[in-house]
Amino acid sequence: MHNNSAASEHTSTPTSETLAGARTAAPAATPAPGVISPRDRSVIVLLLISAFVVILNETILSVALPPIMDDLNLAETTAQWLTTGFMLTMAVVIPITGYLMGRFSTRQVFGLAMTTFVIGTLICAISPSFLPLLLGRIVQASGTAIMMPLLMTTVMNLVPPSKHGMVMGNISIVISVAPALGPTVSGLVLSFAPWRALFLLVLPIAIIALAFGLRRIENVNEGSSQPADVLSVLLSGVGFGTLVYGLTGISGGESGAADAASGGAPTAAIVCLVIGVISLVLFVRRQLGLQKVERALLDLRTFATRNFSVAVALMMVMMGAMFGVVVLLPIFLQRVLELSTLQVGLMMLPGGLTMGLLAPFVGRLFDRVGPRPLLVPGLTAVVIGIGIMSRVPDQAWLIVVGHVVMSLGLAFVFTPLMTTAMGSLPKPLYPHGSAIVGTVQQVAGAAGAALMVSIMARVSAGTVADGGTELEGISSGTSVAFTISAVLGVATVLIALFIRRNPANAGDAPVTARDDSAETSVAA
Repeated sequence: MHNNSAASEHTSTPTSETLAGARTAAPAATPAPGVISPRDRSVIVLLLISAFVVILNETILSVALPPIMDDLNLAETTAQWLTTGFMLTMAVVIPITGYLMGRFSTRQVFGLAMTTFVIGTLICAISPSFLPLLLGRIVQASGTAIMMPLLMTTVMNLVPPSKHGMVMGNISIVISVAPALGPTVSGLVLSFAPWRALFLLVLPIAIIALAFGLRRIENVNEGSSQPADVLSVLLSGVGFGTLVYGLTGISGGESGAADAASGGAPTAAIVCLVIGVISLVLFVRRQLGLQKVERALLDLRTFATRNFSVAVALMMVMMGAMFGVVVLLPIFLQRVLELSTLQVGLMMLPGGLTMGLLAPFVGRLFDRVGPRPLLVPGLTAVVIGIGIMSRVPDQAWLIVVGHVVMSLGLAFVFTPLMTTAMGSLPKPLYPHGSAIVGTVQQVAGAAGAALMVSIMARVSAGTVADGGTELEGISSGTSVAFTISAVLGVATVLIALFIRRNPANAGDAPVTARDDSAETSVAA
């Protein structure tokens, strides 16, 4: 599979794919040094716009859960499945995106992602009850899971290495600003319209992006005829799905918070964790065997590249620490400070805008100085920001300051980390690298949320047992959880010291069992 994909990037041999796909294969592979062609630029812009729409949808529903519960007469644990189901679907679909991008052409994968997203949005907009709404969210998540790996893989293939940071900075705008705008937009719309208006707002934008993209996006690769390994697909789905479900259950997605407070974890969550771990062990063993015949669903030779392995380890710790803060902060603001959902959304907005405004600057700076000079101070700022919020002051403005400082640091982390991870790989492994990065984000985020919510619940229960009020317990528990997140942040600073600058020709390196050449030729 990988050899066919690699060949399609460097040749213009006609195939049975559309004439447009064959016509554009050669220019995509041989751009002028340091220059992005107008055709490639238009493809990237279209993918960025489409990705912005689907990522905005991830967080736009967070503020809408109470109105949905009231309208459809749902219990909180039932309504929570609208977010839990979305997360589970992402965890199941993302690992197979590497195969999809090798098997099908760029236009086909884009069409699949956006068509799926449009159908899911339409189902949500017209849903008369909970089950159709949940189905729509699952279909939406399937399209969202494909879009981000497609965007990253396409950018790495089209953009010269000297411009990787600049363009990945633009991707960081999408990743940071869209989630930050979601709760704010949702709060504004819900102040004068019912919850279905959220989907009706997104639907026409998604349809326009799909129609325009199918007309203008040209193929970066033409795909191959390699069939998927059915057993790998099953093991991947069961493994990642049950793992994330188990972590979500422990973190309070169902009754996990209460169980954590009482000193235990939900039995169903523990069973799912065990099933997930066993399935993933079998999945990894099968991929190691299939790699030898170029049939792996998720090619693990990516980890033979030193910089990729270090970057993924750093990303795992960072995402775990950050998601713990992201989950607990709204709980503290709404329950302890008694702020409305719109106020919470507005408080999170400055941080998201800070990341978005800095992303292009950080991307250009990365192209000049490399990852380490940006990662170390950036991660230090993240630790300081979480440290400020760990004091959980009564003054909401000080929490905003801490969130902005954390976001300022993240602006100097996301672009260098993603660019270094992806840029260290040989080109045939780009789709698998982007799938692994997306999967790590989902699993580490769920694990971080599980850890921090459990800590908060246990400390809160102890405070109440000692005679404190419930709000005092939540405040104390949040403070302890944030402090532990800051400690994990210190670990990320130490890991960042092992990140090195990728060689300029890393993408042209052959795919081997161990990428020693790339490791020894890396510049400090």
